[in-house]
Amino acid sequence: MTDPADTPALPSPERIQALFLDAARSGHDEAVAALLRAGAAVEVADARGYTALVLASYNGHLSTTALLLDAGARPEGATDAQGNSALMGVAFKGHADIARLLVARGADVNYQNRAGQTAAMMATLFRQEAILDLLIAHGADLSIADTSGNSARTLAMMQGNAALAERLS
Repeated sequence: MTDPADTPALPSPERIQALFLDAARSGHDEAVAALLRAGAAVEVADARGYTALVLASYNGHLSTTALLLDAGARPEGATDAQGNSALMGVAFKGHADIARLLVARGADVNYQNRAGQTAAMMATLFRQEAILDLLIAHGADLSIADTSGNSARTLAMMQGNAALAERLS
């Protein structure tokens, strides 16, 4: 019979969650999968409101993003403390491959954060035209205005990007 003192202690649920979020942020797919099997909650958020899906996608980890979606992470369930969705994060970071994956998995292209901003506005602000084209192709409503009254078009105009503003009219 083995002595219980010889059995290694399992990490606490809190530690599993912290390791899970760190693994997602770093794109360590094997660790993410193992921690999910160990009981990590796929929709858990850190102190700043970042879920594993937000962390993986914001940091450009396509395979980790796919793994988390396969495990049940919801594209719109994943928001940060300001209400930015995973799609909004990749729209300003320029991760077009992850944007395509999130849209294919049902991300709402017209989702608005607490300031009323959309992924199209983020893509416009950061001149991510490939992502903006993807969003438009999937029904992005360019007439949506944020809480300051700005649409994607007016944001382009404010940045002096007349060509993009014209395209968005």
